[in-house]
Amino acid sequence: MQYCHMPSPVGPLLLAGSKKTLNILSFPGGDKAIQPHADWVRSDSSFGEVKRQLQAYFAGELTQFDLRFELQGTPFQKKVWQTLATIPIGQTRTYGWLAKAVGSPKASRAVGAANGANPLPVILPCHRIIGANGKLTGFGGGLPTKKFLLELEGVKLPGEQLIML
Repeated sequence: MQYCHMPSPVGPLLLAGSKKTLNILSFPGGDKAIQPHADWVRSDSSFGEVKRQLQAYFAGELTQFDLRFELQGTPFQKKVWQTLATIPIGQTRTYGWLAKAVGSPKASRAVGAANGANPLPVILPCHRIIGANGKLTGFGGGLPTKKFLLELEGVKLPGEQLIML
């Protein structure tokens, strides 16, 4: 697997995958931060299109990613992750909404676990999932990063009215 780091407003992001596809995007902090494995090969010239689109996103110029990536997970996890991509920028949804959207309305906890295992945060916007009470909940990159991403997208945070379905 190849990897590189790219600067971002939330710190250096780890990008990893093959020459053709992205498999992992990791934040520098939080409880889900990933470090390169010993057998990974550093390639700073890799993932040019990923970097371009992420830079445009952080500049407020991109609202939807169009990237080649490969998801590695269970069929249920993949369904959850693909559903995340349907949440429009600037909006949030709840775990209950996500459970219904994947056809498992009583599986909010399983949906939460799949959401937390998302290998491509930002691109598959797990940060747009919030608690039923409108509050920010756990995020693998840390709650300050989640707050930053939502504010970048124009979401009104707790204490203000949230756009939820």
